[in-house]
Amino acid sequence: MSTQNHMRIELNEVVFFGYHGLYADEKKLGNTYKVNVHINFSPKNDLVDKLDQTIDYVQVYAIMKKWMEIPTALLETLVGKIADDILTTQALADKVFVEITKVHMPIPQFEGNVSVSVEKTRNK
Repeated sequence: MSTQNHMRIELNEVVFFGYHGLYADEKKLGNTYKVNVHINFSPKNDLVDKLDQTIDYVQVYAIMKKWMEIPTALLETLVGKIADDILTTQALADKVFVEITKVHMPIPQFEGNVSVSVEKTRNK
């Protein structure tokens, strides 16, 4: 019996230190960021037993790391670049969700964090 598989690879709360932001202190002191990436794909085989039949999360991590190491003014820019890069390099990816959380806000008396996310779908 053949069925259509829909799978998701997730990289959750991957921690990076970077110098992203608009303000001088952010560019000088840096910040901790947590990144979540979810990639939906439909494998061609019912049984996935080879790396070329799935999303290579080692390659996805390398993409995340590459972009998180480049100081960028807006997190909106980063989530878009990471999502686009994943869709470009991972042929099986149908839909990509990327979320970046800035752990410490440079705002006095602010408790919590701020996240920016994007979801992009491959044009078929």
